[in-house]
Amino acid sequence: MTSRIRSLAAAAAVGLLLTATAGCSTFSSSGRYKYQHAEGGQPSVSGTPTDGAKASAKPVLPYDIRPLLKPEKKYFGVSLPGFPASMQPLQTYASLVGKKPDMVETYAAWGDQFESQQVQDTWDYGAMSFIAWEPMKKSLADIAAGKDDAYIHQFAQSVAALNLPVAISFAHEMNGFWYPWGTKKATPQQFVSAWKHVHDVFAEEGATQVIWVWSPNVIGPMKSVRLKPFWPGDAYVDWIGVIGYYGLDGPHTYKTLYGPTMDEVRGFTKKPFIIAETASEGRTRKPADIDDLFQGTAKRSDVVGFIWFDYNKETDWRVDSSSAAAAEFRRQAAGKAYGVDVRKP
Repeated sequence: MTSRIRSLAAAAAVGLLLTATAGCSTFSSSGRYKYQHAEGGQPSVSGTPTDGAKASAKPVLPYDIRPLLKPEKKYFGVSLPGFPASMQPLQTYASLVGKKPDMVETYAAWGDQFESQQVQDTWDYGAMSFIAWEPMKKSLADIAAGKDDAYIHQFAQSVAALNLPVAISFAHEMNGFWYPWGTKKATPQQFVSAWKHVHDVFAEEGATQVIWVWSPNVIGPMKSVRLKPFWPGDAYVDWIGVIGYYGLDGPHTYKTLYGPTMDEVRGFTKKPFIIAETASEGRTRKPADIDDLFQGTAKRSDVVGFIWFDYNKETDWRVDSSSAAAAEFRRQAAGKAYGVDVRKP
């Protein structure tokens, strides 16, 4: 959550039924067939079978995330202060913008436990959890070498036990220089090795409910840093989570802010995009930025939605930093393109 840097950046038994082998982010063809033709049991978010008294003897299938990967409508996400300590900030935000968010981003430090209750509460509200997992105090080299495997296994076991979809972005903005895992302290090869290792541990634990989000910062501030060396491969990623903010200076249209990064990514993968973090610090221009974000995302079939960073931190990114901005956001949010029922995608 480096808003100070963002201003700079903006300016410039069941396991057999799934592909629980390393390197498969969702289902393989054989895994899909086994899932659809499994004897007994049905996918259940409660962790209990659903077909009567004999159900206890039948396996519970892991939640099938495939319909969530590219739904018909766009995700309308948010990250905001005060959540998840309380659900009230989320309800207040929904009232402000006139629509319930269907995705809520939170930040987890490396070493934090998986917050099962938080994810459950978010799901019960009607939204999917998006976790930005930040290895602040552990090097990528150590993670790749297995030095924190006990922790990763425990986290993955908790994800599998809850049996709900969750998006995870590990070591986001890795192409920038401002994080401990960034370009000043880690190599692209170390990032890839760490990413694959974490993913493989989750696969080993059968935690296939994860949507893996590979999240580079927009390339504008680091034009000489290529993205392909950081790419773990299609089998290890579900979404490309582009991070880019509308600053007071620099690119301030969808095409100029996100276009160069998306074009470069399209050179090595066809995976869907999501705008994993965005907001506008513009004052008089903020309503125009909001319009541009909504319309630009709606027009691209390969972008599944966006997450708005609704904080007043170093600068006021909030949608209601002005009455004009709040009115435009509410008007745009009413559009039919946005709003995924994550429980029935």
